[in-house]
Order: sequence, then C-alpha cells, then structure tokens
Amino acid sequence: MSFLASYSMTDRFRQIAIVVMAVFGATPAVLAASSVSTDVVVVGATPGGIAAAIAAARLGHEVVLVEYQRHVGGMSASGLGKSDVQTHGAIQGIFREFIDLVHRYYVEKYGVDSQQVKDCREGYFYEPSVAEHIFEGMLGREKRITVLLGQRLEEAARHDRRVTAVSVMDRKTGRTRELRAQVFIDATYEGDLAAYAGAAYRLGREGRAEYDEAHAGVIYLDHTTRSFRPGSSGLGDDRLTAYTFRLCLSRDPVNSVPIGKPADYDRARYLGYFEDLRLGRLDSALKALSIAPLPNQKTDVNMKPWPLGFPFAEENQGYVEADWTEREKIIERIRNITLGLVYFLQHDQEIPTADQEAARAYGLAKDEFSDNGHFPWQLYVREARRIAGEYTLTEHDLVLAPESGRAPVHADAIATGEFPIDSFPTRQWEPGHNELEGYILMLKDITKPYQIPYRTMAPQAVDGLLVPVALSASHIAFSSLRMEPTWMTLGQAAGTAAHLALRDNAEVREVNVDAAYVAMQYYGTKGFFADYAARPRDVLARGQAAQWLLLALRAAGRSVSAEGIYPGGWKDLPSGSPHFAAAAALAAAGIVPPPQSHAEFRPNEPLIGEELRDWLAKTSWPASTENAAVAPVSWRYESGTSPSTPVTRGEFCRAAFAVLGNT
Repeated sequence: MSFLASYSMTDRFRQIAIVVMAVFGATPAVLAASSVSTDVVVVGATPGGIAAAIAAARLGHEVVLVEYQRHVGGMSASGLGKSDVQTHGAIQGIFREFIDLVHRYYVEKYGVDSQQVKDCREGYFYEPSVAEHIFEGMLGREKRITVLLGQRLEEAARHDRRVTAVSVMDRKTGRTRELRAQVFIDATYEGDLAAYAGAAYRLGREGRAEYDEAHAGVIYLDHTTRSFRPGSSGLGDDRLTAYTFRLCLSRDPVNSVPIGKPADYDRARYLGYFEDLRLGRLDSALKALSIAPLPNQKTDVNMKPWPLGFPFAEENQGYVEADWTEREKIIERIRNITLGLVYFLQHDQEIPTADQEAARAYGLAKDEFSDNGHFPWQLYVREARRIAGEYTLTEHDLVLAPESGRAPVHADAIATGEFPIDSFPTRQWEPGHNELEGYILMLKDITKPYQIPYRTMAPQAVDGLLVPVALSASHIAFSSLRMEPTWMTLGQAAGTAAHLALRDNAEVREVNVDAAYVAMQYYGTKGFFADYAARPRDVLARGQAAQWLLLALRAAGRSVSAEGIYPGGWKDLPSGSPHFAAAAALAAAGIVPPPQSHAEFRPNEPLIGEELRDWLAKTSWPASTENAAVAPVSWRYESGTSPSTPVTRGEFCRAAFAVLGNT
C-alpha cells in the first residue's frame, strides 16, 4: 500500500532579518508559478551543489538550484580563500574548471607576471568576491539552471520511499513555492533536505568500538607528536567539532575597515591565550590566528584550534537541529566571538605591544561582503548531520590496507579524498589537560589518497535523493572528506548520476554506468594510469596499448614474459626503450610479430580497431575473432565505426575487460 509522507518543518527556520531574493537564469514561468516541475532540484548552492547543478544541466536536464543565503558559493565565497588540496592531481572535474577560471581571471585582470597571479597560486587561492564571481559565471552560462536565492526549505514530500517535492519560502516576501522533480540532491552543509525527507542520519561521534577506528570517540591527542594523552576513552557522544568563521582581512590601509568592540564583548573568553603564552605554546599572541596570504593584500584567516585559549568549542551546541531563528542566534554569537578575538588581540593591554601592533595591521576587507558589514555570511559548518547511507566510509577507508599497500578499492568509487584526518576541538579547555578534547591535527602520515564509493551518497530507505555533502561517513572519515574540492567532485558525480537515472528511468541508487567506467575503475587499480586523469576519449598509442594489454593479461592471471628472449628490438623500439618490455612480452605470447631490426612497431602511432580486435583474439584460448566479446560492437563508443578508426583509452579498457574479465 502506498502512502504520502510529508515531513514538515513549518515551525522551523523563521525569517529573522530583512534580506533579498536574488534570481538569475530563471524563466518568468518559474518565477510566477507557485508549483514548478523540473528534472532535478538541488538544495544548497554550496560548491558541491553548484557542481551537481552544472553536471546535470550540461547533460541536458532542467535544474532548479535553491539556496538559503543571498549568495552562491558556500564557504569558498565566504572567506575560505584557499583550496585545501594536498594532492593536486587527485581532484579534477568541475573543481579543476573552477580553479582554472580563477587563475585566468587574475591573469587577464592583472597580467601574467603580476603579484596577484603569484598570490593566487595557479588558482588555488582567491579572494571571496572572485570565487563568487566565478561561480556566478559558471552557473550563468548554463541556460538550463534556475538559481533561487534567499529561499528557506519548508518541507519535503514523499510518496512511499520516493521524494516527490519540496516547498521553499522566499525569506523576503514570505511566498511559498513547490518544486517537483524526479531527482533531488541535498548539497546543504547541514543535511537539511535529507532530514526533512525522513532519511536516517548521525550526529556526533561514534565510539572507537563501533567501527574499530583508532581515533574515534573522546580523544586527547598531542598536537605535536600525534600521540594519545590520558583521558582518551574512545567513547562516543553527541558532540560536534567547533564551528568558526573564516575571515577575509586586508593589510591595505586604503581597503580596510577597523574592527570595533562587539556589543557582547567579554574579555574573559580569551584569557586562556595568556596561558598559551606563559607555557610557550604560542610565541606570539597573533598566532591565535592562522593567516594565509591571498591576492590584493588580503588574507584567509582561520581560528587556530590547538591553543588552550581557543574559545569556539561547544558554542555550536543545538545548531543542527534548531530552527533558523535559533540557528541565526548561534551564528550571531560565534560572529561576535570571532570579532571579539581580533579586537582582543589588537587592543587588550596585557597583549604584548608588538603583537597588538601586528594585529592592528589588519582590518576587514572593505570590498568584501559589503552587504553584511564586510563580514562573511556563511558559518563554517565543518560537520553536521551525516546520513546513514548504503555504505559508511570509516577511518579504515582512508589508510593503507595491510594486504594491498593502498587504500581500499571500491568498485563504485566516484571521487577521491586526500586531505588528512583533521578535526577541530569539541570541548573548551579543561584544567588538567594540555590538549583540547576532540582536536586531531592533520594525520597526514596515515591518510593517503582514497576512494569514496557512490553508495555513501545514497540514503537508506529514501529514493530519488542523493546527498553528496552530508554523506554517509563516520566522524573520523568525515573530518578528512569535508573539503570543498572533494565535495565538488562528489556533487559532480551526483549530478551525473541524476542524468543516468533520468535517461534510463532508474532509481538513483541503482544507475547503470558506462562499461568503460567499470573497466577503467578496475584497470586503474592495476597500474594503467600514471596520474588521476583517465581521459577515456583520448586516442591510445600502440606502445601504451602494449603496456596496458600486458598489465591486463597479468591481472587475469596470465604469465607473460619475454625476459632474455629478444636481445634486440624493433627499428623504432629498441631494447631498453619505453614499452619495449611490454611489446616483447606480447611477441613472446604470439600476440604481435616478434621484433626485428628492420621492422617497426610504431609505438607512437594510434592503435586502430582491427589491430585491437586481432590482439584480443590472440589472448583467447583457442584464439578466435568470432568471440562476441572481441567484436567492436561491444566496446566501441560509436556504432558503425570503421575498423581503421583509432581506438580510445576507454574503448581499449572496455574491450580488454570484456575479453579478460576481472579475475
């Protein structure tokens, strides 16, 4: 029996300030209608939500992107001015497009040799306003995307397990609009849509015993040695890592706004920093802040989390489950604590004079956040709800597996995580402890680039919904993957999955992927790719093809070697040159002709279709070009392709996987 479930939050998220609704890319019909039907609805114009919307739109679908704030871009456009990427090649796709556009912006505006271009570090560092400008441009170029800003999520409707609609309210006018779609994507930091839709979720920290995670639960970790300190019980609780703001401060006197004393300033909040100075934990009071330079004499200012004086832990209690009236009160309190800390460093008479003077060199950037008192509009919600998905990522997925020497492999991996396990404190300083409880500093020695499976985005028992931001992970795993670049790749995957579901009339948790995707995922674990870019549509050269086929044969358990058999080589592929060993091994197996000094292998020329078919036929026992798996129709991207057409990297993987399998 079917039923209609409506999870209403009409008593929550009340309007608390005069704001405006901004709309771009919207058709008059969408703006006028009280009920709108579209293909995909994305809630949350965070970087992950933006990537999801763009991916779905580029694949031909109408998308409505809804955001509570008056701006797009989430933290990346609200003070988080540096992209937290340790392994640049690991994070690509729409995120890479964003980075390249940032770099181009600075080159075109200031010149390739300018200080601004140097300070943007190839596009990975940027001013908040520039990030927002780039995001707006990316969205504006997609004519299938309608962006609605200043909207508050009111409720989600379900039919049986499937989400069918959401209702949003214009925070300025109070007008409510129903948005109906076939696929919904929750890209909010808080996981609000998932909760409204009735999805199960976690809040707080798992105990060490739940997933056998070494760093789970209550933990006191020495921030210099990363060793466990007394009191590390490993017990789970409902505590959340501290929320802060990322400030954009300016060192340019012409572009600075002085920071005044907040209305609720309380000096006592910051006295713990004197203990840090006394103990030598800080050699300067200004080091209560972590300051990274940005273009145009601006800075990305984080709140350094390991000083005992760190005042932000526990200030977010109740935020996640609160209505927006209460949330805004918590946001205001954390805003004032942030401004109060900078004011304290600049003016408190007990702060060393040199430190006061150094701190007073900074002010709020005058040309940033002009509609919000030059202060960031987005609270840094590092972790909130985490859905209970079809798979839960844990600490074990982030570290090297003893049996393989690499992070675990997932057949449905759709993104790479690579930032170290890193969690802000959950408690304020407790006398008797020399570390803040819950603080885990950058476990880069154990965290390695790892795969994030698609199943983490699919909530249990709720259909038609993907959650790429508040996804299914333990607290420890989430402390690593919670980076905007990673969320952008996950969002892009969610938007692509929405397309596949719509194309095939399938449930989003069970989408059918291209055979090349499966094959390239598999062969990527067998050494096919020298970097993170699979490039499935690029033409494959014969030398590289020989190397790949040898790896594929060995992965299938075939013992293939030419060691000592051919002392010479081909005219254009002599012994000792790249790909010679692979080509010689194929020759020893009878797949290609043996090397001769007057013959050519043509390692740099494209492999063509009839050659690949012949190679694969000779890997079969008995060899047969009639093998259905060898037939080009099973692996060519385009039907009717000529046998002389070059083979792409994706086609090679599809063909080899079809013949040799995944043994």
